[in-house]
Amino acid sequence: QVQLEESGGGSVQAGGSLRLSCAASEYTGNLDCMGWFRQVPGKEREAVALIDTDGMTLYADSVKGRFTISKDNAKNTLYLQMNSLKPEDTAMYYCAAETGITYCPTHRDLEVWGQGTLVTVSS
Repeated sequence: QVQLEESGGGSVQAGGSLRLSCAASEYTGNLDCMGWFRQVPGKEREAVALIDTDGMTLYADSVKGRFTISKDNAKNTLYLQMNSLKPEDTAMYYCAAETGITYCPTHRDLEVWGQGTLVTVSS
């Protein structure tokens, strides 16, 4: 089973930017779907952005136009570029992946998860 490790979280002021990285233990070109999710204590985890092996991307409405998901298969790394950050983006961000599927599911979580990286946006 692939292992995922996130990095790049931190504290930033509103309007700032951060780039999250997710290093995978396996070739990311073989991971049918990868994505970023986030969770705030007391709230349900939500999908932020998903990307499939064809490079097709899906974004939550709340981050469209501000966040960009990308993948570098040569480095086995998934990224999330976050611009124009808002205090409501504060959350623990998780990288996730799944194989054996033909498209990224939008109604459920993915199978494999990293430990998460904390993003804090101050006003």
